[in-house]
Amino acid sequence: MFKVIERLLGDKIATEKIALTGSERFRGKITGSCTVAMRDACVKACPVGAFMTADNEQGYAVDYKKCIFCGRCVERAMGSLQHSREEAMPVITEDAVEVTAEVIRQKLGRSLHVRHLDAGSCNACDFEMGAMSNPLYDLHRYGVHVDASPRHADLLMVTGVVTRNLEQALKMAYEAMPEPRLVMACGACAAGGETYGDSYAIVGAADQVVPVDIYIPGCPPRPSAMIAGLLAAADMLAEKM
Repeated sequence: MFKVIERLLGDKIATEKIALTGSERFRGKITGSCTVAMRDACVKACPVGAFMTADNEQGYAVDYKKCIFCGRCVERAMGSLQHSREEAMPVITEDAVEVTAEVIRQKLGRSLHVRHLDAGSCNACDFEMGAMSNPLYDLHRYGVHVDASPRHADLLMVTGVVTRNLEQALKMAYEAMPEPRLVMACGACAAGGETYGDSYAIVGAADQVVPVDIYIPGCPPRPSAMIAGLLAAADMLAEKM
């Protein structure tokens, strides 16, 4: 027991800075170029329709709201395409993360209050959300708190593709929030709505039911990406107040 206490006291602080670049095995933005034949093969291989042909230098485009980062397009391109280590979040930079943390304290003048609503997820995004509160990511250091009621929330954080059974619950949660209010679609299901294809039980992406202000791509997104999105949302909320 004493050895455990000694080790805990001797260790450095575990909390890390929020980084928008992953490890070597992390699948981030898709980079590179490929031939027309490879591109067409990538389009057919994409299970959610995120990889598309485009009239640009690369000849393709990726809808990161739909992308689940499965790597099938990279496999079909046989080395011509690669996953970078960058998060697919073009509006947020690592420098902005630290700056935006100050926004919560200075511009907003209080904590950012978040209400989570699972509209029909597989719970992968929800597990990553839980990790935001552990000592490694320490969400609370930024003044972000999760509330039990939408009536106390500034932001509605939606995970999962919206199912028919929870469509009304999503609408009611949004309508119960005070103005100004924001909605974040977290993960490929809530952001893109194509993960499970067409089904009588599914409405689709969150923005088909309520207006969405910020999208967090990934299947599931990393906790650091979620926190970066929350901090960006705090900046947006401060502008609305």
